[in-house]
Amino acid sequence: MRLLLIEDDVEICEMLQDFLKKEAFELDFVLDGESGLQEFSKKPYDLVLLDLMMPKLNGMEVISKIRETSTVPVMILSAKDSDLDKSLGLGLGADDYLTKPFSMTELLARIRANIRRSTQYSRIPEQQDPYLKAGDLIMNLEEHSVLKGETVIELTHKEFEILKLLMSHPNKVYTKAQLYSLVWNDAYLGDENAVNVHISRLRSKIETPSKSSRYIKTVWGIGYKLGENL
Repeated sequence: MRLLLIEDDVEICEMLQDFLKKEAFELDFVLDGESGLQEFSKKPYDLVLLDLMMPKLNGMEVISKIRETSTVPVMILSAKDSDLDKSLGLGLGADDYLTKPFSMTELLARIRANIRRSTQYSRIPEQQDPYLKAGDLIMNLEEHSVLKGETVIELTHKEFEILKLLMSHPNKVYTKAQLYSLVWNDAYLGDENAVNVHISRLRSKIETPSKSSRYIKTVWGIGYKLGENL
């Protein structure tokens, strides 16, 4: 597995490179956001590790640029631990957020979990219909793409997985804890922020502006479900 680390602290880069090499990962690193985007464009990566505070281009700008062309898992590694920073990072398309200082054991577990999710969810059994439909939304599970009418909707990996879960079980109401457990593949510890941010961004992409939500309905006091009569 090949990883890209975009981090301006050389000591952290070299430490992670040595550690991850022992775990059978190949890690390339660059020291600023602009170089990170250039390196990302040169070869395929299975996951990107990204600091927020960097020269030339900061981490938020890098995430936005990556999400214009790719759904590769992105993990933020940052000393900034406020809810606002986490919301912004996840809202722009990051899949995970780990606050410095962190343990190598937790970092490794999260890297493996994010890569596992991104690869296993893309596998479709041969007999399964690769299309999910709801109203004028069409999901192609094999191509990991979404159309609304004739318009291509660009979704991040987690936005795609949330929508896929709701469209696969149109009559089921999912609590935030269930969504987090199924999409993040991790124990829910009461942090509603990650789910709220991704639901909000997903709605902004698939719903019609200035109208009430049609595709993702809030079931007050419980969670979310696919809209009815689509």
